[in-house]
Amino acid sequence: MSASRPEAATPSGSPSRAARIAIIGAGGVVFPLRLMGDMLSFPALRNATYLLMDLDLGRAERTAAAARELAAHHGFPATIVATDDRRAALADADYVIVTFMVGGLDVYREDIEIPRRYGVDQRIGDTLGPGGVFRFLRNVPAYTDIAQDMHELCPDALLINYANPMAMSCWLLEELGIRTVGLCHSVQHTSRMLASELDVPYDDVTFTVAGINHQAWFLSVRRGDEDLYPRLRETMVRRHLNPDVPIDARPERVRTEIMETFGYFHTESSPHASEYLPYFRKNDALIDAYVPRRWDYEELRARHDSTERDRALVDRLKEELEPSDEYGAWIVNAMETGTPTVIYGNVPNDGLIPNLPDGCCVEVACLVDGNGVQPTHAGPLPPQCAAVNRTNVNVQELAVQAALTGNREHVYQAVALDPLTAAVCTLDQIRSMTDELFAAHAGFLPPLG
Repeated sequence: MSASRPEAATPSGSPSRAARIAIIGAGGVVFPLRLMGDMLSFPALRNATYLLMDLDLGRAERTAAAARELAAHHGFPATIVATDDRRAALADADYVIVTFMVGGLDVYREDIEIPRRYGVDQRIGDTLGPGGVFRFLRNVPAYTDIAQDMHELCPDALLINYANPMAMSCWLLEELGIRTVGLCHSVQHTSRMLASELDVPYDDVTFTVAGINHQAWFLSVRRGDEDLYPRLRETMVRRHLNPDVPIDARPERVRTEIMETFGYFHTESSPHASEYLPYFRKNDALIDAYVPRRWDYEELRARHDSTERDRALVDRLKEELEPSDEYGAWIVNAMETGTPTVIYGNVPNDGLIPNLPDGCCVEVACLVDGNGVQPTHAGPLPPQCAAVNRTNVNVQELAVQAALTGNREHVYQAVALDPLTAAVCTLDQIRSMTDELFAAHAGFLPPLG
């Protein structure tokens, strides 16, 4: 997979009718509008019906108005409707795209600040650890309601999940009987970064990736017949592990050290990656040495609430409308037109990676065409890479089991199995911290007893 965008062949057909696409959580800043721009970039999707649903109708309408402006500018006949009625959005949908963050930034803040008081300093806290577990649990009622509605209103629809924590969410949705693919941009972004580090034109690079979301491994990196890995290792070590270089000038120290120990580079950024293993965030000195910058909540809130970025994006897409490297619209176009396209998706491990647990959520290359999303068999990972992944899958499995069974103890167990939490907390501290998180998020959680 070599391009910044998914690989696509010549279209082999055209849709027999206009697609109906529901976006749940369409009130966010930038991303839902970028997704609409991607969709409208494809001729086959320019007459589709888009149902933009958000609990905050005003925010959904803001996104819809910007998308209508874009469609009108280019003369596209798309129907774009804002709604706060989930069932109306899902009725007869062909595709359901989830982009929400349940509870918003105020609740998310507790995911970070409560664990930090116990020494668990998460950089982002949306994927694993106490923050990831409780972000997932807050999503569970919404996913359960969506699944029930989809079984009734659009049983054949594909759910495209963009919401974190990706692996836990997709695992749950599959258990609920919903055909799901989870999408991230870490493969695209990391592959582009590696090409830049190597000073190799991106279109000349090919690679294979497999693992779990935010911790998938670049198993090969090549330019034609040339294996680029020896040069990649030398380059990354020289640039990012040199103690004479200021820390701010070597942002990939974490991933480079992981590669040095486990043999392969993986897909998520160093700030994210530092949360998923026990080596980098045990105390302030280590954090300052590896990834010193913490979230600035006021900056985050201003960025989240601003409409300026939406305005800038609309103006840019008016000038040049082409799809980004986000996979969502490429999937819809491939399924509607039959155009064969390759993406990296998060899907159930039905023997795709034999040395990861059956049924867990894995990230692998997938062929997409008129037959839908078809995951490819990646084969076994190098044993050390699979072992690292399993430490994260353990947390995911217990969190999903808590959601499916209502067993509250599985939540404590999931948090206790998190590698970073286990490195800095006793079991009593973990229980106390988890109790604080239960109390902080009580209004958003599924029934747990």
